[in-house]
Amino acid sequence: MDKSWMHSDRRSKAYEFGVEAFLNFAVENLLTTTHIRCPCVKCVNLKLFGVGIIRDHLYFNGIDQSYKNWTFHGEPWEATTNASRNVEEDDGHSRYSFVSEEIDMDDNDFGDFGSDPYEFANVIGDGDQPVYPGCRKYTKLSALVKLYNLKAKHGMSDVCFTELLILQGDLLPEGNTIPTSMYEAKKTLCALGLSYEKMHACPNDCILYRKEYEDSTNCPTCGISRWKQGKDSILKEGVPAKVVWYFPPIPRFKRMFQSHETAKSLTWHAARKSIDGQMSHPADSPSWKLLDDKWPEFGNEPRNLRLALSSDGFNPHSSLSSRYSCWPVILVTYNLPPWLCMKRKFMMLTLLISGPKQPGNDIDVYLEPLIDDLKSLWVGIRGVYDAHNGEYFTLRAALMWTINDFPAYGNLSGCVVKGYKACPICGDDTPSHRLKNGHKICYIGHRKWLPINHPYRRQRAAFNGKPEYGIPPEPLTGEEVLHMVENGDRVCWKKKSIFFDLEYWKYLPVRHALDVMHIEKNVCDSIIGTLLEIPGKNKDGIAARLDLLNMGVKTDLQPQYGGRRTRLPPGPWNLSRAEKREVCNSFYGMKVPEGYSSNIKNLVSLQDSRLLGLKSHDCHTLMQQLLLVAIRSVLEKPARYAITRLCFFFNAICAKTVDVSKLDKLEEDVVVTLCLLEKYFPPSFFDIMVHLVVHLVREVRLCGPVYFRWMYPFERYMKVLKGWSAFKPKDGSFKAIIRLHKYRGSPTLYLATYDPHQDCLSKI
Repeated sequence: MDKSWMHSDRRSKAYEFGVEAFLNFAVENLLTTTHIRCPCVKCVNLKLFGVGIIRDHLYFNGIDQSYKNWTFHGEPWEATTNASRNVEEDDGHSRYSFVSEEIDMDDNDFGDFGSDPYEFANVIGDGDQPVYPGCRKYTKLSALVKLYNLKAKHGMSDVCFTELLILQGDLLPEGNTIPTSMYEAKKTLCALGLSYEKMHACPNDCILYRKEYEDSTNCPTCGISRWKQGKDSILKEGVPAKVVWYFPPIPRFKRMFQSHETAKSLTWHAARKSIDGQMSHPADSPSWKLLDDKWPEFGNEPRNLRLALSSDGFNPHSSLSSRYSCWPVILVTYNLPPWLCMKRKFMMLTLLISGPKQPGNDIDVYLEPLIDDLKSLWVGIRGVYDAHNGEYFTLRAALMWTINDFPAYGNLSGCVVKGYKACPICGDDTPSHRLKNGHKICYIGHRKWLPINHPYRRQRAAFNGKPEYGIPPEPLTGEEVLHMVENGDRVCWKKKSIFFDLEYWKYLPVRHALDVMHIEKNVCDSIIGTLLEIPGKNKDGIAARLDLLNMGVKTDLQPQYGGRRTRLPPGPWNLSRAEKREVCNSFYGMKVPEGYSSNIKNLVSLQDSRLLGLKSHDCHTLMQQLLLVAIRSVLEKPARYAITRLCFFFNAICAKTVDVSKLDKLEEDVVVTLCLLEKYFPPSFFDIMVHLVVHLVREVRLCGPVYFRWMYPFERYMKVLKGWSAFKPKDGSFKAIIRLHKYRGSPTLYLATYDPHQDCLSKI
């Protein structure tokens, strides 16, 4: 923008037009209140007034001519002249680059890396000050950010960090600017933090006390008090019964574009060369292209963001309170290249829903502020500065899908995930059957996905005793789902999801993604548990054999009663004691490259012939590589062949690059594989997780590679959150809690203990 008018006569037309242009620019970039800082000679950006008063001040007092970079009115600090921006460069890197490129701090300590542009004016002084006289590589702030990155990355305590700062000060030359305590370091770094909103909520998850309920003291739905009830049954006025922390994503998106390198990476998807017939990124998927085709004005701007949302519960108290559940809600940005978009640095914690119980189907109440921001992002946020192109633009964003485990899938989508209609894609046509003796519902009948002339359709004895003439169900579109829930369909749907408030949501082909990580883990647990007869995970037993008898199939496997013992004839899935020992010895002797997986040897119990303590990634490794090696010489060929085919399927579907031309063949193969499993495994084996395997290829075809839509990165993120809050108390009377402490507008996640004898909190 032309700023030459600042030096013009205040009576001239140039000055008049310049004042109006400045005020319009300031109003467009207005971030929080209706007042802006006055840049006149007397106020010098220290006082806040309305536009009319500021106009009068600029005419009567004149504008401060030294105010060349309008950082207090929305102009990014990076928009300074090249002469001031590139001062004292070293190896081609500006010493101001610490703000945008190096910062990777803990969300719970400073909200996120950055805040609104004018807030950086408070730290420019520290950015100009070298860490010691004569240092050209680091400034005080860049050195402090790097040190704090180490603290956040390795979980360093405040006391340890203070001692490290003191040691650094002793090692550096005289006159160094390194602070000597954690308190002084935070005073410098807190200016980089983002604000957050602390919202009170009804303990019964009815409402958030915001908008029309902001001043209410009782929930209008259930009537319970807003305030916490003490041990003496007396309400503590001003102490909320439940709190939700909301970290607005819009200022963080703005900050991403203020980094030159990040802004460049956010348009990576438009500049890259895609290979026809190959999908290596969600940008290659039909879901991405649907947004481009249906809303061309959205698709024509490559800087418009495509987002995904994930939420899951974790217990921050480790084993001290097994029923406590805290729910973070996390956003990821798909505009970034594959090696960045799922990294922790670019995962935005937007909501933190406190416990002690999980929100369940009422999670929509807590998502309201986020949905409001997503609506604003769909309309567009004006005045966002792109540091890479050096221009302002209107930022828009769209949420493409959610990523959750299956119970949370039901909470966010509003669909039923239990019972006869448990499959959200099949809906009313879910192939389900209730087992009379097992007292559970199994999901068999995958022959309807076979070609109409396939020989398996006519076989009876090998399956459920009946031929199959059905056709596979058509997945419901978003418009059909919305019509059903609005008309009160409560067979397959529990509620209308709050995501339908987004204008584009009903048009998306996949709104909630199936999580391959949890599906693969559950299938692996079922296979391992059945083969090794692990209690609690074995799908075989007397009830399963009686259900086979009731269905009129595999009658030779029915229980044989003799005296006090009941004998179960060996089925195709059964291993002898020697074979179980051989399988466990195979796992025990397996060695994998360091970092490939956990030590398989530690998971094997040779005495019991079991695998214990399998985590998600352990199951992933077993299904992808190790299981088919361990069973190749012990299991009967038909069952072994079916399991091997399933392992090959998971290996193919988890590839980083998907060949679209092979998806039809892959879908046919997995249907045949499931039919083979139906032939050789008991019906109790087929829970809902095994059935969902049949729909995975469809989602790959519509959404792209699996590793952009599974829970591994989010589970790792929550493991970090859990690690911050887990500790071993010295006294059993202590009770762990989490509180969000406000330090000069920046949120910090602290852990404290409650001492019932002293009735006080002590920080750890």
